[in-house]
Amino acid sequence: MTVNARTPLSALKSRLGAACAAAALLIAAGGAEAADLNALIWCDHSDPALLQPFEAANNVKVNVKEFEGTGAGLAIVDQSQPGDWDVMVIDSIDVPRGVEKGLFEPLPEDKLPFADLFPEVKMDKSTIVDGKRYGITEKFGYNTIGFNKTKVDPADMQSLASLTSDKYKGKIAIYDYYLPVIGMAALAIGKKTAELTEADLPALKAELLKMKANAKLVGEVTASQTALATGEVDVLVGGGEWVTAGLAKENPALDFSIPKEGAVLWSQSLAMFKDSKNKDMALKFIQYILSPEGQARLATSSCYWGMPANEKAALTDEQKKILRFDEQPGFLARAQAYPAPNADLDKKMQDMWTEMLQAQ
Repeated sequence: MTVNARTPLSALKSRLGAACAAAALLIAAGGAEAADLNALIWCDHSDPALLQPFEAANNVKVNVKEFEGTGAGLAIVDQSQPGDWDVMVIDSIDVPRGVEKGLFEPLPEDKLPFADLFPEVKMDKSTIVDGKRYGITEKFGYNTIGFNKTKVDPADMQSLASLTSDKYKGKIAIYDYYLPVIGMAALAIGKKTAELTEADLPALKAELLKMKANAKLVGEVTASQTALATGEVDVLVGGGEWVTAGLAKENPALDFSIPKEGAVLWSQSLAMFKDSKNKDMALKFIQYILSPEGQARLATSSCYWGMPANEKAALTDEQKKILRFDEQPGFLARAQAYPAPNADLDKKMQDMWTEMLQAQ
């Protein structure tokens, strides 16, 4: 259910170009031969630096269609014919939604590098359904605190309490997506994201209102990132490496923290469609993305950076430093998954979020 709009400012133009190219490819996909690979993807997979090595090595064309959010992706599938798509990027926690709809093919675990993945991001509770694995985590990161370390005290960013401190009043932007920020509010008041109930909503609302009172703006991904990058604000609630890593060369003052209370873990998986007409190539694509080379290219995509799921990703030392690669065991130990409310609680959370946005 998470929205994957994690596009750093430095990639907006690149993403626009990729989207236009994707649209052209989709038009062509109507007459694509079975030898082509048709992929429903997030913007980080549109990067030619990621796709071209695979295409050249396998003499295949990868036709891509970008979407944002599982709901939007499944809507595209609903409007397509069986066999139109071969692979899909999906939030790891949403893999069961695709399985319930009968969309995905079980993956051959013996042909994929599961032993090389960070254990904490295998997401077995989501990617395995009825004993069969339908998704493999390829990339992950955190909704947490992004900040300008020359404008704030980095030590303050080690606690979520800083987000409601008078010290940073008017210097904060909040990423306008309810699930991760509600997750951060839960961590701030000592609640586990996986155990939230309707009874927790009053306390969560109170914490969100405190954050809102401190915020200069609550904005969608581009607006909130722009505010941090341009210095309009010094702290971004809900930001993380997906905001700051891609901008590191342009603005090395931007950084992120995983506070002592924790952060909200996002992770994305690859799944293969049951009705794919090109399952052999689909598996090769998944194998490539999970290979050390593919992982390095995906992690540093021009659209947004993120941690590779494969610990053997062929990143440079500088890239690892930017992603805080060596600190991941500690980060993962403090991270909790996205809240995954049922339909009724989800609606109540969205209503609560709207009330927070409208508060003066």
